[in-house]
Amino acid sequence: MMDILQEKRQTAVWAAHSLFERGKTSGSSANMSFRHNDRIYISVSGSCFGKISENDFVPLSLDGTPLSSQKPSKEWPLHLTLYEKSPEIGAVIHTHSIHCVLWSFVPSLCETDCIPRHTPYLQMKLGTVGIIPYEKPGSEALFSAFRARINASEGFLLKNHGPVVPGKTIMDAFYCLEELEESARIAWELYRVGLK
Repeated sequence: MMDILQEKRQTAVWAAHSLFERGKTSGSSANMSFRHNDRIYISVSGSCFGKISENDFVPLSLDGTPLSSQKPSKEWPLHLTLYEKSPEIGAVIHTHSIHCVLWSFVPSLCETDCIPRHTPYLQMKLGTVGIIPYEKPGSEALFSAFRARINASEGFLLKNHGPVVPGKTIMDAFYCLEELEESARIAWELYRVGLK
């Protein structure tokens, strides 16, 4: 019988491969984590969602201390901030998906709810999506900006960078990310033809 940790690893690998194979991320531009007991497991630094394996998740303590010799993604503080926000959060996915990035360039977006509600599904699955001002990826300035807005929204769009989406489980985060990217695609296509 498969143990729970192994099942979470397998689910994370499936989700990563699915996102990569469908062009929702490319190269080594994404990271993912999940919580198990008193540890967080995050994708190893420089990993590619297209080739990631069950062994490519670095265990961290709940204060962010690495518990193996592997190097975690440099954006692990974004994930840790979400886990600290709520014990209900069991997984986090961050990608550079194209329509979310495109939408982040639109001027004058609402800071706490930046995706228009053209369909009801994003609000139903995730909730509001806040936009985080641009800071260099992996920088303390980015982590500080993220922490400053963590309680204002349920999901997040890093300006000129990409979405950061939490969920109760890996699949929940995956579905929320899919809905966010689809909502951003709809919003972008309507914006391009002058509709808001």
